[in-house]
Amino acid sequence: MPNKLAHFAIEADDVSRARKFYENVFNWRFEPWGPPDFYQIRDAGVHGALQQRREPLPEGRKGFECSIAVDNLEKSMKEIETAGGKILGPKHTIPTVGSLVQFHDTEGNQAIIIQYEPQCLEELGLN
Repeated sequence: MPNKLAHFAIEADDVSRARKFYENVFNWRFEPWGPPDFYQIRDAGVHGALQQRREPLPEGRKGFECSIAVDNLEKSMKEIETAGGKILGPKHTIPTVGSLVQFHDTEGNQAIIIQYEPQCLEELGLN
């Protein structure tokens, strides 16, 4: 049995600002849970959490790289920038997989948005 991603966490300096970013760009819902400034993320496709950053953001990426499937890469890129995020470099295409771009959210967290090719969506069970 393959190991599957079961949870991800987004740490934020300003939890309210980060929450608005992800609600506006990806239509995710957030439910308070546990300690202050801790939310469970709903509708992300994988169990997730948004939480107050515990330590200053280190230089460079540390942790997991997360890819978020989108229906329209160009539209999502614009939504990221409108919501206060930053697109990092040009988009790239991986043949038979899809087109993607890296971005920073409002908290400096780096992730990827990807518009998968139809056959890849089916293979991943995302259609």
